Amino acid sequence: MGEEISGTEFSREQRREYRRKVQLCLDVFETMLSQSSFEFDRPLTGMEIECNLVDDEYQPTLRNREVLAAIADPAYQTELGAYNIEFNVPPRPLPGQSALELETEVRASLNAAEAKANAHGAHIVMIGILPTLLSEHLQSGWMSDSTRYQALNDSIFTARGEDIDIDIAGPERLCLQSADIAPESACTSMQLHLQVSPADFAKNWNAAQVLAGPQLALGANSPYFFGHELWAETRVELFGQATDTRPDELKTQGVRPRVWFGERWITSIFDLFEENVRYFPSLLPELSDEDPVATLAAGRTPQLAELRLHNGTIYRWNRPVYDIVGDGADAKPHLRVENRVLPAGPTVIDMLANSAFYYGTLRALTDDERPLWTKMSFAAAEHNFTAAARHGMDARLYWPGLGEVTPDELVLRELLPLAHEGLRRWGVSAEVRDRYLGVIEGRAKSGRNGATWQTSTVHALQERGLARPAALAEMLRLYCESMHSNTPVHTWEIPAP
Repeated sequence: MGEEISGTEFSREQRREYRRKVQLCLDVFETMLSQSSFEFDRPLTGMEIECNLVDDEYQPTLRNREVLAAIADPAYQTELGAYNIEFNVPPRPLPGQSALELETEVRASLNAAEAKANAHGAHIVMIGILPTLLSEHLQSGWMSDSTRYQALNDSIFTARGEDIDIDIAGPERLCLQSADIAPESACTSMQLHLQVSPADFAKNWNAAQVLAGPQLALGANSPYFFGHELWAETRVELFGQATDTRPDELKTQGVRPRVWFGERWITSIFDLFEENVRYFPSLLPELSDEDPVATLAAGRTPQLAELRLHNGTIYRWNRPVYDIVGDGADAKPHLRVENRVLPAGPTVIDMLANSAFYYGTLRALTDDERPLWTKMSFAAAEHNFTAAARHGMDARLYWPGLGEVTPDELVLRELLPLAHEGLRRWGVSAEVRDRYLGVIEGRAKSGRNGATWQTSTVHALQERGLARPAALAEMLRLYCESMHSNTPVHTWEIPAP
């Protein structure tokens, strides 16, 4: 959920001082990049999984406080909606068979959490957008009890000055206005972290941007929102619109959105943090007591609290992260690429397959002597991302040397061999590579991801005579059954009409 803050109101003096501190932190960060020793000798990966809570009728249940108290595990935390929770998976290295151990541990943890949630009449669902969520569920009591979330909501609307317009075209267009950021809570994702050195950050971020389109086409799992069939990965467009601080006039002027793909390839992580400071006003101007200049001069690692908080309110799909490992004199800084492209679900094995595909292909692309991003425009990468979000496996993606191709052709011809080779270079065992990349191959060959399974199932149930709300609830019941089986989504059956 990010760091908690102390209040929801900020004075003009606080905002002015916060801006000064953010710039000071940026200057110190620039110095650290050239002088400090960052932790990267043993690259670690991490994962966060955002989940939804439903009742026995597969409707959203606003009970995350009770469920989290029952789970009583610090790895589980609140998210924006009172029907959301987040599971933070401890970091670990990639090599060997660690992914198989991770799969076992994640399943065991989620199953234990599910059993405790059941005692409170709740079930945990890993899915990009909860298909049974309707506007009436977000009328009151929808927000988790958190000063940070309330302050974020208030700041977005103070900056915007008017209600938020949600307008998403698709097979069934959805238009509505919202007086708060409640629609954002519908968006639940899986976030992948990779710890890298300052020298390697830029190529890893650029490669992650190149991969965002194919990643999303393969992993789309959010076709329904408020009962409407929209994009294959509606979460991407919904998240962008639900947090937009810009009225129409600022959009026309070219002001950047806070949910942002970016606008250029980079040469350093500093490029991203500098853009954040230059383009985006603060939303949560909470001040710390640290003097980062004095801290660095004393030979200690600065927290850079203001810069980190500011970075946390700018929602890049591949976000730069500065963090610290250890305490006191042992504290060492490190850098991470946080990949925020993918939705949660459908199963643990599907999510680990998505992870293996990402880490493997990323490694192969960053090792290339002539990087792929030197052969394609940044605009082409962004177009791929949007096309994949809208159309999923039916998208047309541009790829250097191939031109416009479908995701299945791109994955099977180009990216799967790269993923295998990249994982091999990471030292990942053949058993792990075959297990998880085999899932990606099956998904590409069948053309079925979470989004296509959801829409095909709902269509079949409606052909049987079920109304849309009942079809969505029954689809979600079947989804949960298969989710607990941990069989890949491309093997799930679709009911006969």
